[in-house]
Amino acid sequence: MTRKLLKTTASALAITFAFSATGALAQDMPSKEEMWKMIQQQQEQIKKLEAIVGVTTQKVEETAVKVAETEKKVEATGAALDNVAVTASAGSSNATTIGGYAELHYNGGDADQIDLHRFVLFLGHEFNDNIRFFSELEVEHSIAGEGQVGEVELEQAYVEMDLNENTRVSVGQILIPVGILNETHEPPTFYGVERNNVEKNIVPATWWEAGVKLSGNLTESFSYDLMMHSGLDTTGKDYKIRSGRQKVGKAPWKNTAFTARASWQAMPGVEFAGTFQYQDDITQSGGLDQSASATLFEAHANVERAVSDNGTFGLRALFAQWNVNADQADLLGRDTQRGWYIEPSYKITLDDQNAVGFFARYSVWDNEAGDSIDSAYKQTNFGVNYWPHKNVVLKMDYQIDSFASESKEDNRLNLGVGLYF
Repeated sequence: MTRKLLKTTASALAITFAFSATGALAQDMPSKEEMWKMIQQQQEQIKKLEAIVGVTTQKVEETAVKVAETEKKVEATGAALDNVAVTASAGSSNATTIGGYAELHYNGGDADQIDLHRFVLFLGHEFNDNIRFFSELEVEHSIAGEGQVGEVELEQAYVEMDLNENTRVSVGQILIPVGILNETHEPPTFYGVERNNVEKNIVPATWWEAGVKLSGNLTESFSYDLMMHSGLDTTGKDYKIRSGRQKVGKAPWKNTAFTARASWQAMPGVEFAGTFQYQDDITQSGGLDQSASATLFEAHANVERAVSDNGTFGLRALFAQWNVNADQADLLGRDTQRGWYIEPSYKITLDDQNAVGFFARYSVWDNEAGDSIDSAYKQTNFGVNYWPHKNVVLKMDYQIDSFASESKEDNRLNLGVGLYF
């Protein structure tokens, strides 16, 4: 429209000029004043149109700016939602973990039996970087219930909180920090189909109690554990240590136990550790003795060192002893209960996953070592582990018993398969 008006104005000027130049037809044409007035009117119209166009252009530009800003906000919102979704997904997948292990055994000799000895599920959750939960639920001997051979047990259920970079506290049902196998007993981590009898009968693994544990690292190689917890109850069980485990099932806690462990990593793959425990009454005030205080001392070495490109030498050695201060325990010879074993091994790595290892173990344990009667159990084991995967193991060993009571001897072949995930 503006162009049209400009053309009209130019035409009017041309006509005016033509009339001025020729002077002809002067009487039929508008006067100069009239022509000037017409031009001024047309110029006014042009200015109004230009103003209208300018306002319209400004509004269009403002609208475009607003659209661009809106697009940026939408993109930012979308990115934020994507980030939240990714974070939530990553958090949910990493915060809760599940794992477990299982082992199937065949025992030859007198028994000739097959046994799904253990099936265990781990369930853990990390609430944040400093607080986490861990639990371990176990089924032993495949089937549990009244009259059945197996049982269902909750071995661990505790919350662990970091106090600082080197110190943490755990509260709940916790494995006692003692020995080699009590805390680490997944089948691929040890030799032999069955767990060794020293830690089973003397430590006694697997052993858990309810309490509070403080753990920390004093240096990169030295760590400690201090635990206050419920204790054994040997009332009516003749001070047999293993039978005194209450497993935190409506367990009497009239007398508190204290455990302290120190561990030294002398070099990579070499650990020396010792545990001391004190209980002021292992009958929980229910025994014949007014007080049956007891102490446990345990020390071990756990070595696993590479000696060639594919060869690893291993050595486990452990000593443990209970001293029970009670008249009745003294009469039964159970005022002293002790055991020890030594287990050298050699592992050959075949490739990234496959490995084979050979071991021998000599064990001695005696839960009636306090008297002069020979009541010791001596056992020799030798065998082989084969790992088709680092978390899967096939085992075979042969055990030779030499007991004070020959009727209890059971020389036998043991076969097993175990896994961990």
